[in-house]
Amino acid sequence: MTARRWFFIALLLVVCAGLYAGYGRLYGPNKSADSAKGRGPAPVPVTITTARPTSFPVVQSGLGTVQAFNSVTARTRVDGEVIKILFKEGQIVKQGDLLAQIDPRPYKAAVDQAAAKKAQDEATLHNAQLDLQRYSTLAQQSFASRQQLDTQTAAVAQNTALVAADAAALENAQTQFDYTNIRSPITGRVGFRLVDQGNIVNASSQNGIVTITQVQPITTVFTLPEKQISDINAVMQKGPVQAIAYSADGARKLAEGTLAVVNNQVDATTGTIQIKATFENQDNALWPGLAVVVKVPVHTLDNVIALPQSAVQHSQQGLFAYVIDDKQKANFRKVEIGEQNNDSVVVTKGISPGENVVVSGQYRLQNGVTVTATSADQATVGSAQHQTTVGSAR
Repeated sequence: MTARRWFFIALLLVVCAGLYAGYGRLYGPNKSADSAKGRGPAPVPVTITTARPTSFPVVQSGLGTVQAFNSVTARTRVDGEVIKILFKEGQIVKQGDLLAQIDPRPYKAAVDQAAAKKAQDEATLHNAQLDLQRYSTLAQQSFASRQQLDTQTAAVAQNTALVAADAAALENAQTQFDYTNIRSPITGRVGFRLVDQGNIVNASSQNGIVTITQVQPITTVFTLPEKQISDINAVMQKGPVQAIAYSADGARKLAEGTLAVVNNQVDATTGTIQIKATFENQDNALWPGLAVVVKVPVHTLDNVIALPQSAVQHSQQGLFAYVIDDKQKANFRKVEIGEQNNDSVVVTKGISPGENVVVSGQYRLQNGVTVTATSADQATVGSAQHQTTVGSAR
């Protein structure tokens, strides 16, 4: 082996040794431990809110269904052929509007027949009355017997009864004739047509001509737990109680109305009470059969601590929350709660005004852990510059 080759081998060994030494200084176990010891565990990021006294509206909410204020199926009350349909599907009709017409000719003939019979019997009655007057005069002059007078009196009474029966028969025939015109019994919106023109309909049939629903105003029937009955009754005694209807997911407000009535008994199987609310529904936001959430403001609590629902956590030991102190440390705190809604909860014990409470990020927290916090109150404004630590926030 030449001297030149030995030189290159020696040079390569020296370079490898230098690289190994540098790696040990940078990444060796002693250096890594010292670095970790200097940095410590990273702070846990959380979102906080400051507990402040506020007014908390107590709102009871229940799931319900929209119902028409009135709903009527217009049916025929006589037999016959439908010769006219006088409405359009979805049309708004008023009480008394003509919806359909049944062939009136048989019923008009019955009216004429009853009228003729009544006229005939009225003529007979008139003649009997004249004969009675004659017999009365003759009886006074002893030219007619008492028996003849009594017989004629009975004839007048009989014919009077016949005329009365004819009047009733005529009225019945006229009523049947009027039933050939099917009119709307209420003001409302008509639905789909149930019978087409030209069909034969019967009074005994269960099928109607069309269904009419009154949607202005309109009602909703919803349920609340039975324990809320006393609160609802108490607030209704003070005057009209507001009811607000939301979409089934609770995200969109649909209408405002008032409570109408509380049902007269509790459903023992579910432990709930049915309540009806009325809405003007001028914009037709509510529709029969629609599922809604109805919220009823009962009263307002003043000077209470209200926090987001996410601030209060559940454990085997009960309810708790994390409070962040001035040293950016998380402190485990048992709490008690009172009224609550979908968004917030009233904390009756465990949190004092001015304390910073964690509302997000609790799953990584333990008692005494260091945190870096973002204020939920400032984040709501939507500016990144409002992110801050607890120390600077306080």
